[in-house]
This record gives sequence, C-alpha cells and structure tokens, in this order.
Amino acid sequence: MELSLLVFLPAAAAGVILLLPRSMEQHSRWVALGVSVAMLALSIQMFFAFDLNKDGYQYVVDKKWVEIGQFELRYILGVDGLSMPLLLLTTCLTVVSVLVSFSITLRPRAYFASLLILASSVVGVFVALDFMLFFLFWELELFPMYLLISVWGSGRKEYSAMKFVLYTIAGSAFMLIGILVLAFAGDTFDIRLLSAEGRIADPLIPLGWVFFFLFVGFAVKLPIVPLHTWLPDAHGDAPTAVSVMLAGVLLKMGGYGLIRMCVTMMPDVAQDWDVWFAAIGAISVLYGAFLTLRQTDLKRLIAYSSVSHMGLVLLGIGALGNTGLVGATYQMLAHGLVTGLMFVMVGLLYERTHTREIARLGGLARQMPLIASGMVFAGFASLGLPALAGFIGEITVFLGTFQKYEWAVLMSIFGVVLSAGYILWMLQRVVFGPVKHEWDGVTDQRHWWEHTVVIGLVALVVLLGVYPDLMTEMIEPAIDSIVLRIEA
Repeated sequence: MELSLLVFLPAAAAGVILLLPRSMEQHSRWVALGVSVAMLALSIQMFFAFDLNKDGYQYVVDKKWVEIGQFELRYILGVDGLSMPLLLLTTCLTVVSVLVSFSITLRPRAYFASLLILASSVVGVFVALDFMLFFLFWELELFPMYLLISVWGSGRKEYSAMKFVLYTIAGSAFMLIGILVLAFAGDTFDIRLLSAEGRIADPLIPLGWVFFFLFVGFAVKLPIVPLHTWLPDAHGDAPTAVSVMLAGVLLKMGGYGLIRMCVTMMPDVAQDWDVWFAAIGAISVLYGAFLTLRQTDLKRLIAYSSVSHMGLVLLGIGALGNTGLVGATYQMLAHGLVTGLMFVMVGLLYERTHTREIARLGGLARQMPLIASGMVFAGFASLGLPALAGFIGEITVFLGTFQKYEWAVLMSIFGVVLSAGYILWMLQRVVFGPVKHEWDGVTDQRHWWEHTVVIGLVALVVLLGVYPDLMTEMIEPAIDSIVLRIEA
C-alpha cells in the first residue's frame, strides 16, 4: 500500500494542480510542496521500518494486471536494500526540486504538474518488479522531461529536449528487445522469477546479445562514453530543478538497471563483460574529467563531471564483488546529493547574475558570501574530500576494484586528481580572485526556501560522509545475494 501511494500520489496531485482555476494557479507550488513532503515522510518511515534481517523484497504489492496470450502481466511493487536508498534519494530531491522552483511564474500549474509526474515515473522505476511495468515507468519520464526542458529551459531548449528524447528512445528500443527475449525465455515478466537461478538457461537464447541490448539501454541513461553527448546539452538548457532531478535521480536509473537486470539476471554473462565494464568506466572517468577542464559554462562543467563520476559507478559494477557493488551503489547516492547541491548553487547564482559564464564571474565571496560558501562546500564534496559522502563512494569503489583491475583503478585515480584540478580552478575563478564590480548590488539573501534546500543538502552530505553505515547496513545484504549468484 505504501509503495502504491508513493507511485500514484504525485501523479494524482498533478491532476489536481491542472484542475486548479487560473486565479489559484500560484497555489500549485504549495500543493506540489505538500505532496513532495508527504512522499519524503512516507519514504523515511519505510526506510526506518525496513527489516535489515529479512531477505528479499519488502512492502510487496502483487496483483493481477492483464493477460496477453501466454503472459500474465502483474502489478508488482517492492523494495530491497538496493532500491530503498534510491527511493529515499528520489523523494528527497523531489522536495528540493519543488522548493527551488518556487519563483516559477510561467505556467506554474503545468510546470509543477510535470515535475510531479516525473517524480511518479522515477519512483515507479525503482519499485517495479514486473519487467513490463518497469519499462512503462522508464518511458513515462520522457514526457514530463521533454516539457520541462523545452518549455521552461533556456538557450537551445527545444534542441536539447529533443536530443534527450531521441537518445533515450533509441536506448529503450534496445532494452525492449532484451526484455521481450528474457520474457519468452523465462515465460514471465516477473523480475523476481527472472532473477531466480536457472530460470533463463535455454541454450538457444543468445544471452550475450540480450545482455548487450539491455546494457545499451541503461548505458545511455547512466550515461557512459560515447553515449553521453545528450547530457551536457540537457543540463545546460534545463531549469535548475530539472537539472537536480536529472543528475540526482535519472542518471541513477541506469546504474540501478545494470545491477538489477544485467548483473542479477545474467551473472554468467556479466562475468564475461566485467573487463569491458572496468575499461569503459575508467575511460569515462578520464574522458569526462578532460572535457570538464575545457568548459567555460558552470552547468556544462557539472554535467561533464557527472559523466566522470558515473564512470566510477560502472567501474564498481565491473568488479562484480561485494565491496565494488556496494561502492557503486553508494557512489550513486553520494553523487545524487552532491551534484544536486552543485546545481542548486549554480541556479541561485544564475537567478542573481543571469550568467553562467565563468569568465564573467569572480570575487563572489565578498559580494555573495552564502552562495560562495555553498559552492565551496559542494566543490569539495564533489572532489571527494574525506568526511563527506563523495569520499565514501569513491574509496569503496577503488577498494572493491583494485585487486581485480589495478590498471582501471589507477586510471580512475588520475581522473579524480583531474577533478580536483577543475573544481579548484572553477572555485578560484568564480568565488575568489578579483572582484567584478558589476555584481556589487547583488545580494544572496532572499527566500527561506533557498536556505532550507542548501542547509538540508549540506547536512545529508555530511551525514553520509561520517555515518556511512546508515546506508551500507541496508545495501550490503542485497548486494550479498547478488554476489552469491555471481559466484555460484
């Protein structure tokens, strides 16, 4: 019941918002905030009520949906130690996205309705246990994302929105082929049954190709080199809240799908692919870092840094061991919070200066000390400063992968060194350095919701940095069951 509420409450609230009369459309932000806070509260309650000593999925909802020939599609929802933290991350960043959108004046009803439908679809991806239901939620996020970028974005917003949609649809086409082959091989769309040992052991089924098709679909979303080119355009032209959701949650759908579907369902094939995962992950870390060094726009800089950080996720998955997979999952959580904070700070800066060009900014520590402090904290968290969440994810990935692929870890460590370079270079140019007097009249103290968002995200980044067991105690049992399948 709780999971159904989390999936459909935001969608229902979106319908209510669209029905509001024009004279009350400014109230749509409060409806969206109330619903997003309720989602967060429910997910927190589920998180702390989660039984760490119980194997398998919890909060399961299993009902007959529709019969198509030999198949019975079922409405199955559930969470385990892998999906529960990502669900909590989604509801948290939904609240953040609503709050940073409080100043939206252009068609607020449609905007907040689209944001809630996006939240509904992403929650559905993380809790769906029927493969076709998973695919439907996966595709549902395309509609609100296209509207949010093309209508409320800036720059070449229509081009960026269409590029995002085309890349995702192309990846989804590959994914659908893989889903259908697996369903026919296992005679079910039930993810739990398809993950059972021996369920898809038909020698006539080309599992290597199935793995490849699914991998492409998830790799586009992650994204990895060379399937990443849609991301900088989407981030560069999207509004702040959409960038927060895109970097914080949507990219994690790719990593989640790789672990849940590819590695868990086809562990034997995953072992044939592990060296490719490590190589592509290391290349993504390095390539993303080198491209980031060349950026002059703050949002594109953060976008390319996300390509680099998501390469670490793929590197950890390639280890196919407990520590590496736990590190990959933790890296997804940490990146979601840290990059979400980075985009919030850039969004606040853009609202005041109306520019994201690094060359036009400088000396903001004197003129906007609060925003400057937030940017410095987010930058240090992004480069993996100890005692912050990013450090835990990176070091766990490296520890889990080093014994198996030393060369990939060494390449990635060099990428992390480059990340320190581009982050410190950006902070020196934007926050410190000579004061640009054209910003003398700009202030960084405006609205309560801005302070709420920044303080909340900072607190979470510190919490996950000093108390990683809060998440790892939940993640490890789920990863253990996956590793047992790999080693069987």
